[in-house]
Amino acid sequence: MFYNNQDREFKEKYIDSLRIIGSLSNLFSDSKVPYLYYRVAEKIFCNAFSANDLSRGDIALDASKDGVGIGLKTFLQNNDKTLQKIAEFNKDRYLYENQNDNDIVGTISNLRNNRIEFAEKLSGVDKSYYHCVVRGENSFSVYEESMDYIDISNLKDINRKKNSIWFNDGFHEYSFNLSKSTLIKRFNTNQFLEEFDVQILENPLEEIQKCFVENTKLWEGKNAIVDTVYLPLYGKNKIVSEKSGLNQWNASGRIRDVNEIYIPIPAKVHKYSPNFFPKRDKSFELKLPNGEIINVKVCQDNSKALMSNPNKALGKWLLRDVLGLNEGELLTYNKLKLIGIDALRIDKIDNESFKINFVSFGRFEEYLDLYES
Repeated sequence: MFYNNQDREFKEKYIDSLRIIGSLSNLFSDSKVPYLYYRVAEKIFCNAFSANDLSRGDIALDASKDGVGIGLKTFLQNNDKTLQKIAEFNKDRYLYENQNDNDIVGTISNLRNNRIEFAEKLSGVDKSYYHCVVRGENSFSVYEESMDYIDISNLKDINRKKNSIWFNDGFHEYSFNLSKSTLIKRFNTNQFLEEFDVQILENPLEEIQKCFVENTKLWEGKNAIVDTVYLPLYGKNKIVSEKSGLNQWNASGRIRDVNEIYIPIPAKVHKYSPNFFPKRDKSFELKLPNGEIINVKVCQDNSKALMSNPNKALGKWLLRDVLGLNEGELLTYNKLKLIGIDALRIDKIDNESFKINFVSFGRFEEYLDLYES
């Protein structure tokens, strides 16, 4: 497991941070069970264990460290046999809506496996785990289990109950909710790696006010994101051009490296966020989800392209390491649909530092809608 392999000082920092957040639960409810918002849990985990934060990307993993991928979850303890959502396939409905129950289970299982594989390639990990913070009365407990691929060769006990299809693969029990297009997995949390008490403050707001009085400067905005844009991996009419963009290596004319690509920057991105990118041909750093940093720049007429230096660095990472394409294999929109992504998120830290991650279908259009609606 990931947790057992971490230094005790990291674990203690993690436990202390969770205790602090749990102590503030009366800000949100009157329950004796401490409250933990999942986004806060993600930040605490990455900070305590110095892990790469993948949570801003729409992928199956929320964090990674030392070649291990982590899917973070927090939920109530209940009877130690809780059902939790692990994936949503609403935008893939067209793939299974006319299938019978057995075929639906096969389709969803394939899609889930594709997403795990994509996330592991993207973040450069060899193995993935679920890391769960289980909430009980005045307590938190840590539970982990392997994030396994669904064994498609062993799907059995397929049974529809109302609007859900239940099935298992000999290792785990799943349920697919047809109306919500969500895949649910049963977590048998009968053995914890760590258990600790949480003292819920009676008046947490008063304690927070004291902190602000005593500390006028609570934190530095280190690596804070100042702006974000989205870039599509496709062109007009949801088509990935065969000779430009992500398939630039296939363009006519001079001999090109098999990894030569550029990420298209639509004119509307420059229109709505004119000062987001540095000026044309000015080099800046781009941090990949696996922690690697490459040099890139905006180039070509109308600053329409984001390219790396050397040019092949971006293509090797995106085409080979992440998307798993063979040399000479064209990227198509259908390939993107199978993985469940069709755009990139670029986060700006400052004029010399940026981060990149993948996002799911429709996010580029949603980004434009913010300015055009």
